[in-house]
Amino acid sequence: MDKTILKTERLLLREMGDKDFPALCRMLQDPAVMYAYEHAFSDEEAWEWLRRQQERYARDGMGLWAAVEKSSGKMVGQCGLTWQDRGQGDLVMEVGYLLEKAVWHRGYATEAAQACRNYAFQKLGQREVFSIIRDNNLPSQEVARRNGMEIRGQFIKHYYGIDMPHLIFSVRRKAEDEEFLH
Repeated sequence: MDKTILKTERLLLREMGDKDFPALCRMLQDPAVMYAYEHAFSDEEAWEWLRRQQERYARDGMGLWAAVEKSSGKMVGQCGLTWQDRGQGDLVMEVGYLLEKAVWHRGYATEAAQACRNYAFQKLGQREVFSIIRDNNLPSQEVARRNGMEIRGQFIKHYYGIDMPHLIFSVRRKAEDEEFLH
């Protein structure tokens, strides 16, 4: 049975299993989707990605979850919460999202990212959540802004032999949300 974590108006977010590998490859092996990573993934890299998420589920109780369209039952992306280094040697909770190109511009990334932000605040008690986004990834930056985030800093990630400038976005829990938690 799939472990559903969150439901939004149009999406289910659930843990990924091995059966999701073909859908995962539709994203990870599409150069248009993976442009911010500078390369599409091989099968081996896609399996490593899936295993990393499964390890996160077991260790952290979270990770990137399959974003499944309720109307079709089809996995159309990933969105979730992971611990990430923001370039200062400390880990922060990040809302991450990656959708297959066929569903871009439908608002799915924003819908899922907002649900993950709320989950981090309300269920996990986080005071601040982040999205760490490559400086040339303007669509993801717009999703972060629609998620209430502002730029808090920047740093260079070294990945795949390339220096990649990244912007650090975050949103802080509002004072009225503090009262809700007590």
